[in-house]
Amino acid sequence: MTNKAQKTALVLGGTGRTGRRVAAGLAAKGIPVRIGSRSATPRFDWEDRSTWEPVLRDVGSAYVSYQPDLAIPEAAEAVGSFAELAVRNGVRRLVLLSGRGEIGSQRAEKAVRASGAEWTVVRASWFHQNFSEDFLVESVRAGEVVLPVDEVAEPFVDAEDIAEVAVAALTEDGHAGEVYEVTGPRLLTFAEAVGEIAAATGRDVEYLPVTVEQFSAGMAEQGVPAEVVAMLGHLFTEVLDGRNAHLADGVRRALGREPRDFRDYAKRTAPTGVWS
Repeated sequence: MTNKAQKTALVLGGTGRTGRRVAAGLAAKGIPVRIGSRSATPRFDWEDRSTWEPVLRDVGSAYVSYQPDLAIPEAAEAVGSFAELAVRNGVRRLVLLSGRGEIGSQRAEKAVRASGAEWTVVRASWFHQNFSEDFLVESVRAGEVVLPVDEVAEPFVDAEDIAEVAVAALTEDGHAGEVYEVTGPRLLTFAEAVGEIAAATGRDVEYLPVTVEQFSAGMAEQGVPAEVVAMLGHLFTEVLDGRNAHLADGVRRALGREPRDFRDYAKRTAPTGVWS
């Protein structure tokens, strides 16, 4: 571990699915951690640029996770501006959580590369934990997961693996300039993934494919904000078109081991009762 990595590490989105795991991994290594979120002190908000500089004080590295998603039009400019500000404030190492197969994410990656930082990109798509820590958990509990995707296979990746790759890039030498595409070890359709959860829980959980229009209408009826419905519609119509239906070796290259499998995730998660 370098002296630079011993300085405070900023984790943007530090209470989210990957961010809280990154923060925990850094703390376990003895790295001082600052959480970047609207509920933290000092407060960080992507939409309030006056909050950016205070969180960068005495920071040597940063994990950059953009909310709500790099797919939205203003994301790349915001990420690039933050990266430039970070470098001006003495931050040398940036790790960007990027989206696999997303044009908006590619723009954000380019902006980070241009910042002058020692950068690493971690590209991921659908997390295992979308089924247990995001909007799909209620559907699993109800016994029916309804999504606008049919036979397209996805290389679901564990958020634990994403976090471990990010922690390695933040604290070890040899990861600068690397783009790590992280996936699980096999492709699964959403129906197959739901079947793994059903097997692990011993419950009847069905998968029902619908049109994007039906899905969006259902989300709106549940009170999901219009901008979130639009973003999900974009992800399902563009990113889940088969472009990511292949495996990548990012976890193996970064960590020297195989990635976690969805079946192991389901077996590990079922006893927690989150799907009961």
